[in-house]
Amino acid sequence: MALEQPRIVFIGPGVMAEAMISGLIRKKVTPPSRIVASGPREERVAELEKRYGIVPITDNVAAVQEADVVVLSVKPQVLSQVLEELQGAIPQDALVLSIVAGAPMALIAAKLGHPYVVRAMPNTPGQIGKGISVWTASPPVTEEQRELARSILAALGEEIYMNDENYLDMATALSGTGPAYVFLFMEALVDAGVHLGFPRRIAEKLVVHTVLGSAEFYRRLQDQVHLAHLRNQVTSPGGTTASALYYLEKAGFRTALSRAVWAAYVRSRELGQGGQPTPPWEQGPNGD
Repeated sequence: MALEQPRIVFIGPGVMAEAMISGLIRKKVTPPSRIVASGPREERVAELEKRYGIVPITDNVAAVQEADVVVLSVKPQVLSQVLEELQGAIPQDALVLSIVAGAPMALIAAKLGHPYVVRAMPNTPGQIGKGISVWTASPPVTEEQRELARSILAALGEEIYMNDENYLDMATALSGTGPAYVFLFMEALVDAGVHLGFPRRIAEKLVVHTVLGSAEFYRRLQDQVHLAHLRNQVTSPGGTTASALYYLEKAGFRTALSRAVWAAYVRSRELGQGGQPTPPWEQGPNGD
């Protein structure tokens, strides 16, 4: 496999695929001419070509012919159809990198008849290089392929390798879906500011900088203090923060958030259920 300027093919040209394409080009992992985006909508792949200079294709099988890496970035609901389409088409030593929520490596490997599979869960801040990806690899994946996967995911921001695939469903619920929780929280704070009387643009600026500053403050101190310590520093006895936090606790803020993450985790597991075949690396010499 070519580690210098690998040919990376995206099957499914959606939001996360675009985030990865942008990051790969920004970090110079491979040039635009070695990146392919394949999908059924000609106008979408043409848009990516115009924006990034990549190669647009509407035929998945043709797209993967000379791939070093095939990134599965389709919706979970169409994954089965795509796997059937690509069975036997992917080059023998290519790496398959799946970012499909809930889809186990065993299912992907068995349906493709291809053992070299990495499963990852990036998140949308990867579009600006500030994301975090949790990933794992099937046993046959070589060290060279792991390093290639790591370089691709690092183009989006931070990356964390886990030996146990079960953590991927947890990451889907926590960091993969997490930006939506943060955006909803920010939206609610902005609306509260408007309700108090702030112009919306001022409320938005106050909220954005409060969230950014708080996250960076904790990031710099996380090896020294617990989040609860920082919260207590802001909370004076009988003060305004104490009154606000009392109401949030009474309203079940923590419980609602915990249940939301659990619901996302359960849904991720549901998406991956249903007759998982034996992966190639656990099959006998005759495929049984």
